[in-house]
Amino acid sequence: MKNKLSLIALGLIAATPAFASQQSESQGFVDDSHLDVFLRNAYINRDYQDGLKDKAEWGQGIIATFESGFTQGVVGFGVDGIAQYGVRLDGGRGRSGAGGIDFFAQDNDGRAKSDLAKFGATVKARFSNTVLSYGTQRPALPILTADDSRLLYETYTGTLLTSKEIDGLEVNAGHFTDEQRKSDDSHNSGLESISFGGASYQFNDQFSGAIYASHIEDVMNKQYLGLNYKQPFSTGQQLVLDFNGYNSRLTPGYAESLDTGRSNSIWSLAASYIWDIHTFKIAYQQSSGSTGYNYGGYRNQGGVGDGGNTIWLANSYWSDFNGEDERSWQASYGLDFAGLGLPGLSWTTAYVRGDNIKTSQTSNGKEHEWFNQVQYQVQDGVAKDLKFKVRYSVLRVSNNASDYNVSGNEVRVYVEYPFNVF
Repeated sequence: MKNKLSLIALGLIAATPAFASQQSESQGFVDDSHLDVFLRNAYINRDYQDGLKDKAEWGQGIIATFESGFTQGVVGFGVDGIAQYGVRLDGGRGRSGAGGIDFFAQDNDGRAKSDLAKFGATVKARFSNTVLSYGTQRPALPILTADDSRLLYETYTGTLLTSKEIDGLEVNAGHFTDEQRKSDDSHNSGLESISFGGASYQFNDQFSGAIYASHIEDVMNKQYLGLNYKQPFSTGQQLVLDFNGYNSRLTPGYAESLDTGRSNSIWSLAASYIWDIHTFKIAYQQSSGSTGYNYGGYRNQGGVGDGGNTIWLANSYWSDFNGEDERSWQASYGLDFAGLGLPGLSWTTAYVRGDNIKTSQTSNGKEHEWFNQVQYQVQDGVAKDLKFKVRYSVLRVSNNASDYNVSGNEVRVYVEYPFNVF
């Protein structure tokens, strides 16, 4: 994999740009620099069923990200930095520790950390439209997506190459050797290394695609394919078709540690019809093989280590509907209240039903989830971009599939405020 990544890098650097060079338009290290601050107050409560203890965490986070410009010249150089701080407002002993919440890691005594501070830096170089960077990374790729959906951000350490030398084509390749969990300030999550590469291409205004692959040392090889097609109709109406699929092959040792098989293929196909302020969506998702779709988590806790959001599938809400041999169907509806005189307000509801889940007890486990989310973003004024988000899910899992997933009711309340310092 490393040799392949090196060949990709050399080929891209030698390529002739198909459009204007970003580096030739550089305004310099200082003039193109900016500092952004993101405030997030987040609360998640999980009311588990079947006698399991409820879990909840609440915290206030502040995240400052600095991105420098690039020095002028044929090759430009720059530096980025990130500082994160979170303080626990609730979720002490007995209520913290749910893997799916993960705001604050627990100490040895079972208490969640009272606060958390994390820092990172990245050095970068740019030639034409190709950027090579080393340091703290927050990838947002279908094969490796660092989780930014909790209180603080999950990050990685390593080398990342991003190239946009050809119009419409973006190529990414990287090698990371460390994962810092979003809920801890230490660098001991257990990841040995992850190498990845791939590309996305916008064929025309309507059709785009992406293909990626990764190798997670001592864990698995994984491939991804994504296709998206948009067909506009009359004013305010369009049909969107979205396909996403993963193929995974676990190492014998990792499969043995999970007491499962080695192979999985999972895919989803969603069709959305947008009609003015309304969005109607139906989706089908299917998992097959000798294990479910494995992703995320932390290596020292038995997880994969490839990012907490590395599941670009249609039926992923609270449950991911990614059990062994599981198949699931979704119907959802979204409403943008801007057309009703309330810009910035939106509502989404979805119902997903899964069956055919294979566990130690059955070959036909079942689960279903009802999802609701209301979101409002301030449109102007001093509080412009201030966002309020409330999410509620009801998840029910059959008793014979309890070793795959658990039933419960989940509430998430987020208040977020991003602003630019300079």
